[in-house]
Amino acid sequence: MTLLYKNKFLVYLFVFSLGLISSFALPPYNLFYINFFSYPAFLWLLLFYSKHKFISFYIGWVFGFGYFISNLYWITNSLTFDDIFKPLVPFALILIPLFFGLFYGFSTLVFSILNPKKNFLSIIILSTSLSVFEYIRSFIFGGFPWNLIAFSFVNYLEFIQLLSITGTYAFNSIVIFTFLLPIVLFFDLKKKIKITIFVFSISIFFINYFWGSSILENHKLSQKKDLGFTIKIISPKIDINRYFKSENPQDFISELIIISEPDPLNETIFIFPEGILSSIYFEDLIKFKDLFLNNFSKKHKIILGMNMYEDQKIYNSLLVFDNELNVLDKYYKNKLVPFGEFLPFEKILSRLGFKKITQGYQSFSADNQRDVLTLNNFNFNPLICYEVIYSGKINKSSKNYDFILNISEDGWFGNSIGPHQHYSHLIFRSIEEGKAVIRSANNGISAYINSKGQVNNKTETTDKGFIEFNSYKKSNKTIFSSHGNKIFFYFLFIYISLIFFFKIRGN
Repeated sequence: MTLLYKNKFLVYLFVFSLGLISSFALPPYNLFYINFFSYPAFLWLLLFYSKHKFISFYIGWVFGFGYFISNLYWITNSLTFDDIFKPLVPFALILIPLFFGLFYGFSTLVFSILNPKKNFLSIIILSTSLSVFEYIRSFIFGGFPWNLIAFSFVNYLEFIQLLSITGTYAFNSIVIFTFLLPIVLFFDLKKKIKITIFVFSISIFFINYFWGSSILENHKLSQKKDLGFTIKIISPKIDINRYFKSENPQDFISELIIISEPDPLNETIFIFPEGILSSIYFEDLIKFKDLFLNNFSKKHKIILGMNMYEDQKIYNSLLVFDNELNVLDKYYKNKLVPFGEFLPFEKILSRLGFKKITQGYQSFSADNQRDVLTLNNFNFNPLICYEVIYSGKINKSSKNYDFILNISEDGWFGNSIGPHQHYSHLIFRSIEEGKAVIRSANNGISAYINSKGQVNNKTETTDKGFIEFNSYKKSNKTIFSSHGNKIFFYFLFIYISLIFFFKIRGN
């Protein structure tokens, strides 16, 4: 530690490496046990420099930078589709992780201000501070709740059934606390206290595991209910580069029809991905009406993502129509992607030659309504692309629903870890809300996930085809779906009360 104290470069290199290592706990690697080393080492370094406020800030910032540069590099792939954005790739690669790393820096600054000692209180303070600033990151400036460390456990369904009570943000605070616990072994505490903490922690760990296992087992034994129709989730795997070429839309439509294999005698809802016909507006689709009439029947309904032009505004839309292209229902995307779907500071940046990354120069407009879609007496909560990542914010209607419906285009991520990270949010939403998730993605992972986060069927990013099902298992509303992110603030109250309790006791 003396060498680290004298050489700040080694300190920052070491903490950058810790952040980098921690990122491999996330999907698609899911090496969660790494954090039982990286997080205690991170806290130990902070305790060593706790009297140096600015150094503590930089330690957190550099840790966050290492963490995010490893797991968000794929964002730059979206800048490679238009020559005007290509020079920005190196800047985006560095500046985006630096910005998100600031939230870790502010967390460790608060930690140092509270002047923690090498005791149990330091674990509570750091886990509280990190979870609060991760919550802020998820909503400030539109928010980007991507790659919270809680997603380390996405493949371990027995452990994450707790999401139905806590939601993602409270669960994230529990996960951070759990990862920090091994540092207790190095504190100057009585052996009896260390053993007590260890036994108590292991007991809670296994209680949660067996509780989650019982939930999954009970769901397995529950009866399936017949829908009375078939749902087909289409995964076309159409190369996103084709959208930038002058290809006849008829070729796209014909290709989609071939992949979906419509049966005129079978009552079916076909679900196609986001923006799969992005080169045309819905008004232009009428020209190809015969293609739909000749291949789909009156027993069919089609859900498809495409652009709508209305009142001189462009909307990224989810449309429901019949085989005669009569619009039965629609949803306009609420949460737009900066630079991808709209250009921030458009009046200024457009003069410099910039535009949104997707086709066309005019930015998309955001709607503020999200009503459930009722089809064949079932209710679907519609979400387009990354709208599914906002925990506690997906149901704007007081109306109950049966399925979470998500359509997406993950081709912007390229051949990277991005689609796997995006997909992991679906599992968290299903458990939180107690609802099955239907997801159709082009160049991404399409899936049908039940209300406990179990994947009934899916197609990988490289696969072309469809998933179909005609029955489901209904699940009750969860505690989290009733209370939302208020749960996180209940937990926060407990953490702050504990901090005051230990501060008053001086132990």
